[in-house]
Amino acid sequence: VIRSNTVAINIVGTAERIIAAQESRSPVDKLIDEADGPTKADAFRVQEEVVRRRVAAGDAVAGFKLGNIAKAMQAKFGVDEPDYGYLLASQFRPENLTIDADEFIEPFVEVEPAFVLKRSVGGRHVTAVDIMAATDFVVPALEIIDSRVRNWNIGIYDTLADCGSSGAVIVGGNPRKLSEVNLADTPGEVRFDEEVKAKGNTNAVYGNPIGALAWLCRRIAEYGVGLEAGQLILPGSILAAEKLVPGRRVTGSFTGWGEVSFDYGARR
Repeated sequence: VIRSNTVAINIVGTAERIIAAQESRSPVDKLIDEADGPTKADAFRVQEEVVRRRVAAGDAVAGFKLGNIAKAMQAKFGVDEPDYGYLLASQFRPENLTIDADEFIEPFVEVEPAFVLKRSVGGRHVTAVDIMAATDFVVPALEIIDSRVRNWNIGIYDTLADCGSSGAVIVGGNPRKLSEVNLADTPGEVRFDEEVKAKGNTNAVYGNPIGALAWLCRRIAEYGVGLEAGQLILPGSILAAEKLVPGRRVTGSFTGWGEVSFDYGARR
């Protein structure tokens, strides 16, 4: 337990509630009460406790995500600032296979250009140049987001504690060097079967996802955290997330680059 503005915030207890909700697929009504006067650092401490317990149980940190940085995403979920969180190895799923609906509570899907790093990068003064120098390649990716809070009734403290509402990551097989794509202006879309559900552009992510990752590095430096070589980093969705519908094939694509798909299976 730590104290913020003289009010106790139960780090361990909140982390246990998140893990229990995830494992049971039973959401909670609220994770952190803003009336208790929490800080973003408090919420991130909860997230780190969740990750610590997952790793102790045999999982591993495989990446990091930035979320809700596009205005379309902030409007969709009523959060007026970005969230961020760790990605675990267990969350990565193969493309073109089935992901069962009963693995999640109330999932949505996003399309993003994922960055894979060849060197570590972090600190309070990271620039877009540092991100470009650290990037090995980028690849199309789908992210399934899934809140452990009922009906997505979240605030910034809830989603920070809940690892940025991360659910699963599906990575495509079309890696490109940064010099081979134009992340300042690449259209993309999400389709269910052949029906286009949402369209967007990479420039919706902070003008360019490269700049978004520089912002992320500077932000998490406040917690002593950086991005590590070999990790996959998600910069945020280029479009408003779409609620998943069982029995549909989900595809995310970028014009002139490639696509990534999975089948969203019905509940058992």
